Amino acid sequence: MATAVNEQITDSVTQVNTKVVGETPAMAMGNLLMSTSQALANAAHNATTAQQQANVTWQAATVQGINSLMATGSAVIGRSAEEIIEKG
Repeated sequence: MATAVNEQITDSVTQVNTKVVGETPAMAMGNLLMSTSQALANAAHNATTAQQQANVTWQAATVQGINSLMATGSAVIGRSAEEIIEKG
């Protein structure tokens, strides 16, 4: 048995459905842009962190290299001084 439905109700439901269908592409594009921007922000943050960690490593390597040079210099100077004293 069919029941009559007020035309205002059917019009209202149709308008809501049309509105939702019309907004779907914009919502999808907005979600895509938000996801993309978050991924790019994370990539930039990771790149910055990696650069900072690399700088710490490079600084430590430089300090170790300088320490090796200074230790070698002291050994060479000590050895040279010993030979001079022995020949003296």
